[in-house]
Amino acid sequence: MNADFQQFQREFARHLRDPHHAPRPTGIPARRMAVYTELLFNNIGGFVDACFPVSRTMLGEKRWRRLIRTFYRDWPLHTPWFREVPREFIRYLAEGEISQPRPAWLAELTHYEWAELAVDVMDHPTPAYDPAGDLLRNTVALNPAMLNLAYDWPVHRICPDYRPRKPQATHLVVYRDSDDKVQFSQINAVTGRLLSLLAAAPSRGEAAIRQIAGELQHPAPEQLLTHGAALLDDLRRQGIILGTLA
Repeated sequence: MNADFQQFQREFARHLRDPHHAPRPTGIPARRMAVYTELLFNNIGGFVDACFPVSRTMLGEKRWRRLIRTFYRDWPLHTPWFREVPREFIRYLAEGEISQPRPAWLAELTHYEWAELAVDVMDHPTPAYDPAGDLLRNTVALNPAMLNLAYDWPVHRICPDYRPRKPQATHLVVYRDSDDKVQFSQINAVTGRLLSLLAAAPSRGEAAIRQIAGELQHPAPEQLLTHGAALLDDLRRQGIILGTLA
């Protein structure tokens, strides 16, 4: 490829990302360049806006638009899929070098909002399962369209009327139900650990509960097993657990 053309491409891309500071390439009319620059920025911004309505409201339009501008300018997007732009945005908030002040909980709030999109588009095959199987004695079948999430902040409660001042450990499950609707369920740390064990390797409910009893050094494992059986049934009722593998 011609070296001059490569240089033109780099200048063109730099101006698209940062039109206020990177000079417009020679030979391109300012009006045409401005239309193209605005079109691309609004296109990327539209996908971000649609995925994070709560975060946008909490930050305010001016600060939100500035954050999208620095994301567009500074973060290297290596995906051709528009639906993956929101995922890159949460990566930017978690890993990028951002000078703009922002709430301590913003990165987790955007991740929580993104989880709804992530679960909605998950394409995992559903295993053959028995919906009435014994969850203690047989291998548990988890809903494959599910995210088991742990946050430092109560992201599910954040809204204009509630801005948390201190961290509060929060565990949530986001999953797609039998009607293909995304659902959210708040759980505790033990339930989160149970789901993690069942997701890590296919196992019987009893084995997973006994492992947790050992980790907790529970004085009465049989009692925990009774509570665990009820918990497994409740998770099945919600659709987080499908049943047992057939």
